[in-house]
Amino acid sequence: MSDPRHALGLAGEKLAESHLAQLGMKCLARRFATPAGELDLVMVDGDTVVFVEVKTRADRALADPQDAVTPAKQRRLGRAARWFLSQKRLERHPCRFDVVGVILAPPAPPRIEHIRDFAALDE
Repeated sequence: MSDPRHALGLAGEKLAESHLAQLGMKCLARRFATPAGELDLVMVDGDTVVFVEVKTRADRALADPQDAVTPAKQRRLGRAARWFLSQKRLERHPCRFDVVGVILAPPAPPRIEHIRDFAALDE
């Protein structure tokens, strides 16, 4: 039996990736595991490496999805991003950290909120 939260998260990540592709970004990695944790999506926007945290909710009343990206989570994502850049030898490329919030609350259509440059990648 599948975990409904896991399925919801995967659906949100697919919608987020599709949204970002429509904006002209290309996917470098999905669900990339690092010693500091997982990176949901790693995209390329021109020559910029974009680390994307996807937060999916089934109900807007619970809170804005991006509210779940706490300062502690931002620090962890920064460590994961630096590890990715080092492993892929992309340290010299500009990079940024975006958040995509996805609300999946049928029968309403999915709602996608993309926040560019959500936080610095520094510790």
